[in-house]
Amino acid sequence: MRFLRLANVLLAMALGAAVSETGSAQVGALKRRAEEAKKKVDAAASKKGAADSAKKTADSSKAPTAAPSSPAAPEAPGGGAASAKADPKIWENYDFVPGSKVLFYTDFSDDKVGNFARGLRYIGGQLDVVDRDGVKMLRSTARSQFLIPVGKKLPQRFTLEIDVIAPTEPCCGYEAIAFEGGAELDRGDKSAEIHWHPNGTGIITSARGIGDANHPEAMQEQLRGRVAHIRVLMDSAYFKLYTNERRMYNIPDLAFRRDSVIRVFVNGTEDANVAVFVTGIRVAESETDVLYDALAAKGRWATQGILFATGKAQVQPESRPVLKEIAATLKQHGDLKILIEGHTDNVGAAASNLALSDARAAAIKAALVADFGIEGARITTKGFGDTKPAAPNATATGRAQNRRVEVVKQ
Repeated sequence: MRFLRLANVLLAMALGAAVSETGSAQVGALKRRAEEAKKKVDAAASKKGAADSAKKTADSSKAPTAAPSSPAAPEAPGGGAASAKADPKIWENYDFVPGSKVLFYTDFSDDKVGNFARGLRYIGGQLDVVDRDGVKMLRSTARSQFLIPVGKKLPQRFTLEIDVIAPTEPCCGYEAIAFEGGAELDRGDKSAEIHWHPNGTGIITSARGIGDANHPEAMQEQLRGRVAHIRVLMDSAYFKLYTNERRMYNIPDLAFRRDSVIRVFVNGTEDANVAVFVTGIRVAESETDVLYDALAAKGRWATQGILFATGKAQVQPESRPVLKEIAATLKQHGDLKILIEGHTDNVGAAASNLALSDARAAAIKAALVADFGIEGARITTKGFGDTKPAAPNATATGRAQNRRVEVVKQ
């Protein structure tokens, strides 16, 4: 969740440490990546043009053929599950799009080891920030609770993302972590508590009976001792919940209390193998702007839904829903041309951020061309690094808002 850290956060951060170096060799490497990405786009566009030309010649002498099959999903992240690489269709039903207006964000990087996370509100239990293999995270070694302060009443359309490392050994009853709108435990007819465990997820509310949703057995083992991404998407009463790439709930009318805080329960113990770690939290409002409408009205559209591993320019497969929306808009409006802008926060050297943002913008174009059949000539790219912040970089929330991609009408 980097919030945007991805499946194997420990490996990603270890690699990211090398990327944070400020030497000229590193900048040159990033520039070479950008150039290589752009060459791939040009090659893909040339190949597509040749294929289109050949097809036109063939079509002049025979009846039209059936439409080609859907393109494969982008490659899975380097630290992701092997099944994502083996079966590219694993992401086809994944439709989570993170909200674009960040209401709360923490990855604990600004917190002091040994203290409670200052951005959260403590209720009770044993909670402290620890450094685990160079990555700061919040550890629970007892039945503990805290509040996520949203700053205002939760909007009707919002997303919640929590990254958690569950124990390597079976534990914790039916929950490793649970959350509910509001400061107090309710679970009433207007409030639902969602609980999560490596074995599956569940919902507790008096309004209706909702059965548990179990993770497949092969997936359960992968969720122990590794970062699991728990994602919630709410649109009025519509509720969706995902564990990694798998959608666990798709409920059209769930009562999740809209409040200015979200209560989180974390169920760890003092045993080193049974502690629970939270590695990141992100709450964001989902704006109602449709991509084309936003381009027509404002000339640009921003998203944090296109994801990359720390310090890398490889588009992650979780980005597919946003890429689909961009591609669908371009196909629906044949005269539309766009500029893809890459933006970063101010962490690291400015030259490195500039080169990395340029490489990422080029990688997005490459994915749209190769995976969705968009003509390369309709897309230009440019990286701005940290030169155009959308919010002050002084806080983790501001930096999360600044790590973004913007689509600009040309």
